[in-house]
Amino acid sequence: MTTGKNKTKLLDQIRIAIRTRHYSNRTEKSYINWIKRYIKFHGTRHPSVLDETHLQSYLEYLAVDKKVAASTQNQALNAILFLYKVLGTPLNTDLKIVRAKQSDYIPVVFTKEEVKSVLQNLSGTHWLMTSLIYGSGLRLSECLRLRVKDVELATFQVFVRDGKGEKDRVSVFPESLIEKMRFHLDTVKKIHDQDIANGFGRTYMPYGLSRKYPNADKEFAWQYVFPSKKISPDKDDGTKRRFHQSDTTLQRALKKAIRLSGIHKAGSVHTLRHSFATHLLENGYDIRTVQELLGHKDLRTTMVYTHVMNKGAMGVKSPLDL
Repeated sequence: MTTGKNKTKLLDQIRIAIRTRHYSNRTEKSYINWIKRYIKFHGTRHPSVLDETHLQSYLEYLAVDKKVAASTQNQALNAILFLYKVLGTPLNTDLKIVRAKQSDYIPVVFTKEEVKSVLQNLSGTHWLMTSLIYGSGLRLSECLRLRVKDVELATFQVFVRDGKGEKDRVSVFPESLIEKMRFHLDTVKKIHDQDIANGFGRTYMPYGLSRKYPNADKEFAWQYVFPSKKISPDKDDGTKRRFHQSDTTLQRALKKAIRLSGIHKAGSVHTLRHSFATHLLENGYDIRTVQELLGHKDLRTTMVYTHVMNKGAMGVKSPLDL
């Protein structure tokens, strides 16, 4: 059995490897969580003494006993394979580790009227965030991590830095939100100025930029567009900073807005991104343009939205209507 010290040392090694590769905080949390579960499942034995058969039994446990979704099983597999890669322990390729087959996925999409109804049941910052996520096709995490410098109102552009797959991209900024965003940023500027006056005003800087530019974290351009209401200590160095808002606050607000709108769909924040893509295609925009705005690597990922456009299944007219 490994000691607590050894386990901490192993997890620190994993964290260093993840951060060296510039994976997201969400990926780090997910990988660490799955690795902990894997080790606990096998009696807290060090993974270096575990082989492919142990990995296979764990995956079978997730699928059969826990009945997890295929995507969840594959996420666990990715985390554990990453663990062995860091340990430098090659897996026996003679033992075939089968990834769970994911079912064909058709995303939930709001109609344009449903989006309007949802927005009518939101207000303030939640309304602005929801409008921007739908109007620019952002993921929730991308919206939360936006910096002031990433929003160019004069050119109607929003820059997404280190999106999924560590890719940067540019999307459209809705013209209808220009004045609302200007007013919002004025408010954020006042909050930042007050933080500076109180001896704070530092934000989180990615990839060690705070060492290269020691005062940049106090510049307004680097502040989050949607800052947290509270100043919190940085878990790495203890510096008190104003981070971005929590993802749970908008998720709860949107769930309530969907319910108040009387929409009987399993909608979420990500449904707004699906709706953005679908509505652009319905408006006649080229699918490759939509692919670029969404930041999809594979066109097939974008093609799924052609199946949920407001034209009936596969664009076919029912024989009852002929």
